[in-house]
Amino acid sequence: MRTLKGKFNAKPVHLTPVLISLLVGVLCTFLVKESSIDLYSATPFPEGIGSLGNGLYFVILAGIGASLLYLLMKRKNLRLIALITGFALTAATFLVSTVYLYALLTMYYVPYETALVLVLAISITVVADYEIFRTNGIGNSLTIMLLGGSLGAFLGKAIPTLSAVLILSFLAVYDVFAVYRGPVGKMAREGLEQLRGLSVSFKDVQIGLGDLTFYSMLVSLVLSNAGPIFCAASAIGILSGAFLAFKLLEKKGMFPGLPFSVALGLTPLIIWLVL
Repeated sequence: MRTLKGKFNAKPVHLTPVLISLLVGVLCTFLVKESSIDLYSATPFPEGIGSLGNGLYFVILAGIGASLLYLLMKRKNLRLIALITGFALTAATFLVSTVYLYALLTMYYVPYETALVLVLAISITVVADYEIFRTNGIGNSLTIMLLGGSLGAFLGKAIPTLSAVLILSFLAVYDVFAVYRGPVGKMAREGLEQLRGLSVSFKDVQIGLGDLTFYSMLVSLVLSNAGPIFCAASAIGILSGAFLAFKLLEKKGMFPGLPFSVALGLTPLIIWLVL
């Protein structure tokens, strides 16, 4: 997270992007839960003995990706940056569109289901790409929020519980380093506007797509395991953590978005696991 102006006064309205992503994550999770589709595990190692490896794997991927983008920014290679981010966001949009369209259509009898899903997923991806890479208005911001929420829900359903908890915990710790000493903070100082689609600008504050994705992943994880009541408590924790981060932005201008929200958002799940 970072401010776009020198003076910033945190207000509840600044939580709007976070809230939208959480709501999208919850809706997408309900859709998958009510459908008959099965999601394959998105982790390279088996749950249990491999959970620690899964956590480290995602952190290493995040570090490599952020470092690569920073090096390209430093060398002013904006075309290659656009190619990499464009491919990644297009693939992510097509993936979640396909998953949720299948989830929706399997709940009803629809002829030519596969062909219909393919056509609709391609259409959604084209529209999303246009909004992300060709516009700067509310459509751009809303598309990124929807992508963050839906992608987070997919990860929350496709990653086993222990691995997901470790991934979120490790990423929260890495986020502190990445913002203050690592590539994320350096890119923010260079200007995240050069990385279209990787952040949302809303009322003088900029929130990373990664933050929105992992917030949604957390509520999806809690909803899938502990149910609606604990999910609501987790969402309140995430929003409280995000607002606390916004308050610290008033003085610091830049602050990691994950630590407080992950700590407070994971607490209900940990309580449920203990009980």
